[in-house]
Amino acid sequence: MAVIIENSIWEPNPYLFIFIFLSCFLSILLLPYASKNSSTRTPSPFDHGFSSSFSSFQRKFLLLYSLASVMEGLWSVYGEFEYTYRGVSREQIVLSLCVGYAASLFVGSFLGVLSDLIGQKKVCMTFCIIHLVTAVWKRISVHPSLFITSIGLSLATSIFSFSFEAWMVHHHEKQGQRQDMLSDTFWLMTVFESVSLIGNQMLVNSLVGDNVKINMFSPSTVAVFLALICLTFVTKGWTEASQRIELEDYRTSFSAYIFSDKRIWLLAWAQASIHFSVAFFWILWAPTLVVLRLKYKLNRCTSNLADGREVHLGLIYPCLLGSRILGSSLFPWLMGGTSSIRTEDCLLYCFVISGLVISIVAFDYQDLGVLVMLFSIFHACVGLIVPLLARLRTMYVPNKLRGGMISLSLAPANAAILFFLLQGGYYRRIENSVILAFAALGLFTSAGSMYALKRWGKHPYQAWQKQ
Repeated sequence: MAVIIENSIWEPNPYLFIFIFLSCFLSILLLPYASKNSSTRTPSPFDHGFSSSFSSFQRKFLLLYSLASVMEGLWSVYGEFEYTYRGVSREQIVLSLCVGYAASLFVGSFLGVLSDLIGQKKVCMTFCIIHLVTAVWKRISVHPSLFITSIGLSLATSIFSFSFEAWMVHHHEKQGQRQDMLSDTFWLMTVFESVSLIGNQMLVNSLVGDNVKINMFSPSTVAVFLALICLTFVTKGWTEASQRIELEDYRTSFSAYIFSDKRIWLLAWAQASIHFSVAFFWILWAPTLVVLRLKYKLNRCTSNLADGREVHLGLIYPCLLGSRILGSSLFPWLMGGTSSIRTEDCLLYCFVISGLVISIVAFDYQDLGVLVMLFSIFHACVGLIVPLLARLRTMYVPNKLRGGMISLSLAPANAAILFFLLQGGYYRRIENSVILAFAALGLFTSAGSMYALKRWGKHPYQAWQKQ
């Protein structure tokens, strides 16, 4: 008897997009009204009570941060498609990722220290220059070096992870603004980054279109213009006081305030674990869905049936980023004036939930709808964890050491990513489920570190909240 294969396409429920959009919209829209009804009112980012200078800086900064996010996202959105178009093999792709993370480990880990010593402006200019050179090279060269491109973009990503945050915090401190205004900028950064990545996907799809042969390198042209705009903005529109710190003084301060403080070690471990989990999520989420679809086909074929469903990853991608926006929009509600929850408690719950979600995925849950729901919950937790960790860094880490602390805290995560890429991706000695299990374990231990941080922390929490 012949086997009839019915081709169908699995897509997320359209109501899921509507739910995420309305939830994000209402969460942000109703926030000022909730703040006004609170007796212990915390200013919201929609108030006009902020100083005009800081409001102007915040708008310009978020615009620059959004453009930088688009540059970062251009590579992640169409990079793998470009590899496929150029005929790059799977082993070469994995090896290029290994080279990139090796550069992040051995060079990127110290770029934060360099930024603290010479100032954030020069490092952000380096970020723009790296993207500019890489985009020009990819535009004029038919086959640009895969490894050199990976090294450059990995170093740019390392700079992106700390430079803009450190710049914003330094400017905030220089103006002597309220700390709750700084917290607002933290969650708005996450929202703007996620929105930029969604817009980035739409931009790349519209540029490439159906004529791949002609329009394949159009995103590189866009990256050139964005890099020039950002570089001009940083050079002309950013005034930074001269920052001259002697290396010996910096080393002494770093040893006293970072290496000798066990609370900073706990905070650094939490930062490393979420970095490891997010990095491997974006590496494995598409293969996880594809392998699951193949398993469906194999299981159905054994019973003389076949499930030839296809998965539209392009529709799942904005769903995940929308969930991240929703998680970030919950930050001002949980950390506002009416809420008594501590930052450490909120992080503990988020790490536990995200760890449980990754654990379920690691145990090979075979239902596409539930799997996408789990992915969305994980990203909602990430959207909340990112500004919460930035808030804790403000409580514990001196601003003059912020860049070095962030970049060095990512070194263990980059080392672990490099190890699992080699063993799991290149040599294929470790299953993807094992990697996800390690990611879940890291998230659970981060929840424990937040519990210990709450027990050991002696920062003036109430004083910080009232500033």
